[in-house]
Amino acid sequence: MAWDLSRTPATGAWVQACGDCHAANFGGFASPERRLLFDINDFDETLRAPWEWDIKRLAASVVLASRELGMDEHQSTDAVLVLAKFYRRHIRKYARMRALEVWYSHLDAEVFVKEATTSTARKFWQQLERKARLQTVEHVFPRISDLVHGEPKIIDHPPLVYHPKTQELIRKHVTEMFHRYRESLPDERRVILDRYRVVDVARKVVGVGSVGTRCDVALLLAGEHDPLLLQFKQAMPSVLEPYAGRSPYGNHGERVVTGQRMLQSASDVFLGWTRDAQGRDYYFRQLRDMKMKIDLDAMTKADWVEYVGICGWTLARAHARTGDPALIGGYLGKSDRFDVALSKFATAYADQTDRDYAVLLEAIRTGSLKSQSSAA
Repeated sequence: MAWDLSRTPATGAWVQACGDCHAANFGGFASPERRLLFDINDFDETLRAPWEWDIKRLAASVVLASRELGMDEHQSTDAVLVLAKFYRRHIRKYARMRALEVWYSHLDAEVFVKEATTSTARKFWQQLERKARLQTVEHVFPRISDLVHGEPKIIDHPPLVYHPKTQELIRKHVTEMFHRYRESLPDERRVILDRYRVVDVARKVVGVGSVGTRCDVALLLAGEHDPLLLQFKQAMPSVLEPYAGRSPYGNHGERVVTGQRMLQSASDVFLGWTRDAQGRDYYFRQLRDMKMKIDLDAMTKADWVEYVGICGWTLARAHARTGDPALIGGYLGKSDRFDVALSKFATAYADQTDRDYAVLLEAIRTGSLKSQSSAA
């Protein structure tokens, strides 16, 4: 899609783009002040790029997800119109704010409860919030670990989480890398990190878009009942680089971390980066710190449209932090012309995606493309 987007018209206004801005890459997480925030939560592809690329990718994903939820074409179009309206109106709102007001602005996850139009929707969002507030290390640790020879170990859940046969080599590799990662943190955060020691490392299988990259979970202890869970993931070049230019950072982990700090209203205090002895780049972060995962399948159609609108608002806030909201907002204007144009693009792109997928399935059926089931 990056190739496709690079050949579409753009205004020339650039932002720090998410780069993989689709409907499932938003969610809730804890701020350093322990607030539950809602924001973009995936930055593997982040790079300076045209603002249009993010909103177009998000809109196309909204149409595809709407179809998965059983919505007809009219309802799918309405969902994109809501997304576009929220983005347009809020980017114009941020354009009227002082620069520091924009930078300090944030969306608490409670926004879903406040914006809910029905009591059923309100209860749905409140339940999600309550679950997220229990996703902290003190609650997660007892569920994912067990004592082995007196030392806590991460419990295997293959194929998603497991200890490879080369476990001792991996642990040594991670411990060396951990000390280098430490150097990317400010001094005041090294102070707290230095209280912990690495006691176990397990391999973690990542999402479809990151298959083939390395991702592990490290269990650290500062005391018998004082755990910390860190996830570190390999950082590859952004898919936007061939079309938007190379990253100014020599380490792609640093690119991811810096982009995340630019786009999110608050970020994990243990966010950092490093490079291993083989020249692979990585970034580190806490694992599941008040993570509020949005289950699209559990939503009603009304919940989905409300969610889509908040995503548009969230993206507008992120773009306003790193771009020129007055320029973007002035281009979008007060009418719904942009909204309608975006919905047409999103529908056309979703149609092409469905056709491409049909070709893929046919190639598998005829044997011209080999496939393997996930159960194999």
